[in-house]
Amino acid sequence: MIKLSVTEENYLKAVFLLVDSQQENCLVNTNTLSQTLNTTAGSVTDMLKKLNEKELIHYIPYKGVNLTDKGKKIAIFTIRKQRLWEYFLVTHLKFSWDKVHQIAEQLEHIDSEELIEKLDEYLGHPEYDPHGDPIPNAKGEFPQRQTLLLSDVVIHQKVIIAGVLTHNPDFLQFLDRLGLLIGTEIEIREKIPFDDSMLIHLKQNKEVIINRSVTNNILVYSPE
Repeated sequence: MIKLSVTEENYLKAVFLLVDSQQENCLVNTNTLSQTLNTTAGSVTDMLKKLNEKELIHYIPYKGVNLTDKGKKIAIFTIRKQRLWEYFLVTHLKFSWDKVHQIAEQLEHIDSEELIEKLDEYLGHPEYDPHGDPIPNAKGEFPQRQTLLLSDVVIHQKVIIAGVLTHNPDFLQFLDRLGLLIGTEIEIREKIPFDDSMLIHLKQNKEVIINRSVTNNILVYSPE
């Protein structure tokens, strides 16, 4: 695998995640990429030209960008490193899930495939990180699980929390306080029409009310 800078790896990872959130083979708009990476449109254009020259992306000026097979492989490996480090930080170093994202983003740029494979083996080959995001295996394959937004769950349906769509620390701390953690089984007791909020039942007869901005950022799956 070719040696890239931290910034180059961040660009490839960002393009992959943006494409994955839309549809396969779509083009990522440069303005969207600029907003995601919190940088100027001019800086984005300059970097895309460099990555295009290295045959890591397909860049069409004024239209957008997607990844070549080589660029996709690097992006997936970077994601694999980040999510394995997040899992390690939470399960072995006892970091809370709201603190690991930025630390793991630094560790993901360590350039050692041997280290990552040994880390994966040591952790028991986990399939999902502490936020419920899938961890690609050594072949670059992501585990598949059918999920839906909590906001789409019907009344009296029982579901298990699978993941979150934002890693915002304040949001994760809020879920912590409510006990809405990955792996928690919940039941929808009521939907409140006024603001689309939900009355959620947890174990030990605990009930909480959360609004649509929260339920739109939680992924769940059926325990059946």
